[in-house]
Amino acid sequence: MTASTPRSTVTPFQYPAPANDFLSGHIRLLRTSFRNLLGRELIDPELDDGEAARRLFDAPVVLLSHNTNPDPILTYGNRQALDLLELAWDRLIRMPSRLTAERPDQAERARLLAEVAAKGFIDHYSGVRVSASGRRFLIEGAIVWNLMDESGRLQGQAATFSNWRRLT
Repeated sequence: MTASTPRSTVTPFQYPAPANDFLSGHIRLLRTSFRNLLGRELIDPELDDGEAARRLFDAPVVLLSHNTNPDPILTYGNRQALDLLELAWDRLIRMPSRLTAERPDQAERARLLAEVAAKGFIDHYSGVRVSASGRRFLIEGAIVWNLMDESGRLQGQAATFSNWRRLT
């Protein structure tokens, strides 16, 4: 690693599965941050961490997160995100999140993330994204929020949305 290569702030996760409790620790971070910032639940609060993680991985909504690198790397994507982005897990967790936007849209994406960083979340994002194969899709009404650990340190950002449509 050279001095100009950013270090990942999050170790790449293994594919969510029963053996790793569907990454329940990471999902706990997403759930807690969502609740603390938005005042509502990402999923039924009665579910234990493991069951919530399993259900969110298989949910019909997209759920993604990235770390705090200067060029943030995706750290999580549920099954719907993997399908929509046309990515295998091993590629997803090594991919800069900016690559989910086309080059002309990356400045708008950077503005959005700066707004989230300043306000803690937004719950109204709409925009065009692109899959690994170049297929474009429009997302509407996305919620994007900061991931804050128990000490109040920023660990990344996450997004969820249930409304999208293919454009190409």
